Amino acid sequence: MTVGTVHVLDLETGNLRSLSNALTKLGYEVKWVKKPSDGLDIAEILLFPGVGNFGHVVTELRNRGFVEPLRTYIASGRPIMAICVGLQAFFSGSTESPGVKGIGLIPAEVQKFNDSTKSVPHIGWNSAYVANVADEGLYGLRSDSKYYYVHSYRADVEAPLREGWTVAIGNYNGEEFVGAMCKDNVFATQFHPEKSGVAGLKVIQAFLQGNRVSKVPAPQTETLKRNIGLTKRVIACLDVRTNDDGDLVVTKGDQYDVREKGATTDVGGKVRNLGKPVEVAERYYLQGADEVTFLNITSFRNCPLVDTPMLDILKKTSETVFVPLTIGGGIRDVVDPDGTKISALDVASLYFRSGADKVSIGSDAVLAAEQFYAKGEELSGDTPLETISSAYGAQAVVVSVDPKRVYVSSKESTSHHVIKTAYPGPNGEEYVWYQCTIKGGRELRDLDVRQLVTAVEKMGAGEILLNCIDKDGTNSGFDLELINDVKSAVKVPVIASSGAGKPEHFLEVFEETTTDAALGAGMFHRNEYKVADVKNYLSGHGLLVRNDSQLAL
Repeated sequence: MTVGTVHVLDLETGNLRSLSNALTKLGYEVKWVKKPSDGLDIAEILLFPGVGNFGHVVTELRNRGFVEPLRTYIASGRPIMAICVGLQAFFSGSTESPGVKGIGLIPAEVQKFNDSTKSVPHIGWNSAYVANVADEGLYGLRSDSKYYYVHSYRADVEAPLREGWTVAIGNYNGEEFVGAMCKDNVFATQFHPEKSGVAGLKVIQAFLQGNRVSKVPAPQTETLKRNIGLTKRVIACLDVRTNDDGDLVVTKGDQYDVREKGATTDVGGKVRNLGKPVEVAERYYLQGADEVTFLNITSFRNCPLVDTPMLDILKKTSETVFVPLTIGGGIRDVVDPDGTKISALDVASLYFRSGADKVSIGSDAVLAAEQFYAKGEELSGDTPLETISSAYGAQAVVVSVDPKRVYVSSKESTSHHVIKTAYPGPNGEEYVWYQCTIKGGRELRDLDVRQLVTAVEKMGAGEILLNCIDKDGTNSGFDLELINDVKSAVKVPVIASSGAGKPEHFLEVFEETTTDAALGAGMFHRNEYKVADVKNYLSGHGLLVRNDSQLAL
């Protein structure tokens, strides 16, 4: 049953489908506003989402003639809610885009996070607690809830406070920033409520219903104070491919072999079928997964733009799963069977419009890194990674890395970066380097993992999904040496992957490395453990995790 209509600015940036799905879930009809004449003058409630680069979003506003109509709308007293870069656009400018003027409701410039002590972008689930006790508070915010953030630039808390705004504070390793703010009819969140589970849906619902919470205090109890800050992310990964009957299924491999063992034929056994992707994804969401990643490992298509089954999976999943969705596989420049050239940016854009929040690039990132070094560490600007990052922001681009251990007897025996390992090789070798691979681990390249992650960070990658071929499917725990080595080389967040077999492995990786997130697959698919089992185990050992299971719409 439709309870009302919401107008949403459509600047064709980021994942608008998830916001539309959230509004539909809450019973509202969505009207898209691509230009001021699309009903902005009659809108009763307006949402202003923004994803990616500050300059790109604000320039789109200006080019489409929105700036003055937006000011007129705000002056009319009608409610408006801005999200992420939408919040930042209300400031006078950003160091992300020097010379580009914002709307200017707040005379201050948005600044980049200090990356000397933490990973940037700031990605994950963090708090938003009210700083000043006002007569009226903020819509639906809870000091004991977590909300999903993904951004490299943050607004200073003091600037809106000076202008009379009620401010909810986020805290990232001691650096405070505006998590949300409200004044009169204007409400804005740095976090993505449409991707913040039930807690985020309740924020949107409260805004749409006009329910501002009165006198919400800052955390007073020691329990709430300990809850402040970024949580440890637990990610569920679904390897998706066609089985022998041509249906897309969730599967899992051992060293990337997804077929059953013990087959007598040359081609191996049947592809492991561990469930239907949409159903499995929703199950993990309900269990508390902080993100869901789809890795499309179907043999590469002629053109991803006609891969409608995978696009349908994203569309259907985003209708019921309100946490971030990542899609990997086929994000590259392609040529249609009819000869039409289609850019990786166009492919990524289609995935974003279908419900993805991030895209993951694998083999093409390795090839781009090789090109980067061949040109004397010069950026070309036209690789898939660079073009997508430039359009949608670094936070929308994940690089999936598939390294393999190569044991050597000494540092001098290879030109590649080596580490001394606590796990000697088959002939007692004490050193190891991690060789990059492409095509699902089937092809080795003369590039080590440190060279790769250093290059892709410069190209605009916002996150590293760090797999390990040697650990894949072993259930023996993550490769801690690999993770620590990569974390020491980059500033962007790193997701530990490959080898998880029990909750203890997640505790181990979070305690013995500085990884930002950890990913599980087979242990969840086989129903040996639920996502909630891992998070409860981590919480029981004093780690901060998101747990909004007590909330209900």
